[in-house]
Amino acid sequence: MKEITNNIFYVGVNDRNKTLFEGLWPLPNGVSYNAYLIADEKVALIDTVEVDFFMPFLENIREVLGERKIDYVVVNHMEPDHSGSLALIKKYYPEAEIIGNKKTFDMLRGFYRLDEGLREVKNGDTLELGTHTLQFVLTPMVHWPETMMTLDTTTHTLFSGDAFGCFGALNGAVVDREMNCDEFWLEMTRYYSNIVGKYGTPVQQALKKLAGVPVSYICATHGPVWNEHVEKVIGIYDRLSRYEAEPGLVICYGTMYGNTERAAEVIARAASQAGLKNIKMYNVSQTHHSYIIRDVFRYRGLIVGAPTYNTGLYHEMNVLLDELSQKDIKAVGEIARWNEERLKYEQVGTPVEIRQALTPETEAQCEALGRAMAERLLQA
Repeated sequence: MKEITNNIFYVGVNDRNKTLFEGLWPLPNGVSYNAYLIADEKVALIDTVEVDFFMPFLENIREVLGERKIDYVVVNHMEPDHSGSLALIKKYYPEAEIIGNKKTFDMLRGFYRLDEGLREVKNGDTLELGTHTLQFVLTPMVHWPETMMTLDTTTHTLFSGDAFGCFGALNGAVVDREMNCDEFWLEMTRYYSNIVGKYGTPVQQALKKLAGVPVSYICATHGPVWNEHVEKVIGIYDRLSRYEAEPGLVICYGTMYGNTERAAEVIARAASQAGLKNIKMYNVSQTHHSYIIRDVFRYRGLIVGAPTYNTGLYHEMNVLLDELSQKDIKAVGEIARWNEERLKYEQVGTPVEIRQALTPETEAQCEALGRAMAERLLQA
């Protein structure tokens, strides 16, 4: 198994078969379930893996420990892709003490009926392993109520739970300095925007708790171990949790017979001619919404358009707007209602209402909307 630094080992596994994370988000490149061992005078296992992968996970542990016992299992996050192997770990290592906070244990009993051998920790508490000292940082709602992080103050290694994670299995290398990380950056943004995106304020609170703390390694529960790119990764989370975005425009449309799509093309062309370079166009019925949500987090501008359907809004657009309204990111007819009541975006330009097909008049209105959006974004 990979030694990350000073008797800290990676013992996680890859899942290359799951197609939808949490039954919702596409996994074109799989996903890793990361867990870590600190083999000191006392042995601490940091998180576990999804139960389907318990046997390879156990083999990884035994490759490091041999016949040594595990003294502590630290539970940073109770979501079953990280806690699913806890009950089995207790069968193989019955003396192991489970370390978590009060909310962890409330869930532990509910999920696995485990209520013995528990040690509750509070924010700032420490645990001595020998040469390593663990300090616990409670980070509720990043992105479940019980989430916490564990800092090894000896090596400045942060075991961050789901924070700073991303989609994508690990292809041999574990630490960022040993791989090409290009494929992970957009997947980190997609992971954050779809899973953590609603919780910008708790993320900011967590970052404040960590401010000034030296961090040499970030060991998240998904994706690479960050070492070379620690500052970049923290910066990405800081920016996304502030809902800060770069100049750019996402145009989302629903279309049945191509008329709304043609209007979207006119808007995009006008925005481009006005000098805007970052323009993304999505057919909401063709592209999985997780990619659209990712780019709405990346760019400041959003234009949506769709036909009516059964006297209401086109189904896929209705779903997308509902998803966006749940992300706390600070629209003619039904779209205007969504914006007024739930989305609360700054309105730019004049909305365009098209009946049946584009006319010279509505085409000019689309061009005006594209130019107005470009000009507003380029001012920002």
